[in-house]
Amino acid sequence: LKKKFYGIFFLLFETGSHSAGSLLRQSPQPRHTLHAGPRLSASASSKELLMKLRRNTGYSFVNCKKALESCGGDLKQAEIWLHKQAQKEGWSKAAKLQGRKTKEGLIGLLQEGNTTVLVEVNCETDFVSRNLKFQQLVQQVALGTMMYCQSLKDQLSTYSKGFLNSSELSGLPAGPDRDGSLKDQLALAIGKLGENMTLKRAAWVKVPSGFYVGSYVHGAMQSPSLHNLVLGKYGALVICETSEQKTNLEDIGRRLGQHVVGMAPLSVGSLDDEPGGEAETKMLSQPYLLDPSITLGQYVQPQGVSVVDFVRFECGEGEEAAETE
Repeated sequence: LKKKFYGIFFLLFETGSHSAGSLLRQSPQPRHTLHAGPRLSASASSKELLMKLRRNTGYSFVNCKKALESCGGDLKQAEIWLHKQAQKEGWSKAAKLQGRKTKEGLIGLLQEGNTTVLVEVNCETDFVSRNLKFQQLVQQVALGTMMYCQSLKDQLSTYSKGFLNSSELSGLPAGPDRDGSLKDQLALAIGKLGENMTLKRAAWVKVPSGFYVGSYVHGAMQSPSLHNLVLGKYGALVICETSEQKTNLEDIGRRLGQHVVGMAPLSVGSLDDEPGGEAETKMLSQPYLLDPSITLGQYVQPQGVSVVDFVRFECGEGEEAAETE
């Protein structure tokens, strides 16, 4: 208090422009720290903004602080600034890591209504494939593929099946809550995780009434935030035709998917194929995975369903062969 009094006395003595009473009555002016200059104040409101930006974006405190300083404390602009910076860094890192082998990764299987998609996203190590950020990338790719399939205006009289290669997959829009393409999301993930990654491929199946898509993912784990997305190392879709809606279709479809993953057939074949020889690669004449005493055809026939097609993805397949060549 004494120090404050002497300060006021000194100010009066120097300027002679204010009375002591008017200075004492004057209330302190609010300090606008966020817009005052390039450095962000350590006030309580600034810390709140910093924490909120960190929660919203997941970026480091250092980067969040830099973003708020660059944007004058505007939270929305700071988020945009961070994403742009991350995108730049991601593309830069992706260019440096390009060419490194991506043998690991995950298969993602997503079903919505009459549409089912299977996607494969690769990375360098199994350690990164278990990272939440990588799994979120696979989820985004599955959602982008699903949106693409649902946008196709086709009148289905029978099932339809399609494939997307790496280039086609990369060009798909990222989704309603993300900007840019799936390739942009890939660059962001590379920037965050520091490994080369590839959007390898996708398959999709749409079915009308009277058809059913059985599915199976080996080593399955649920997506962190999307309940109907399943992740794993192998995945299969089996398209069945059925004349009536059966209560055990899901179980039959899962068993057929297990067979496709385990036995790796190359074609469906027919119930008339004799076991052995070339027929060993035909699904219906193969020994049934869960009961090798019978063929898969002998298991399917009494169930009242007909297997018409299938899709099988194995994570990293083709990479070893390419490396050998």
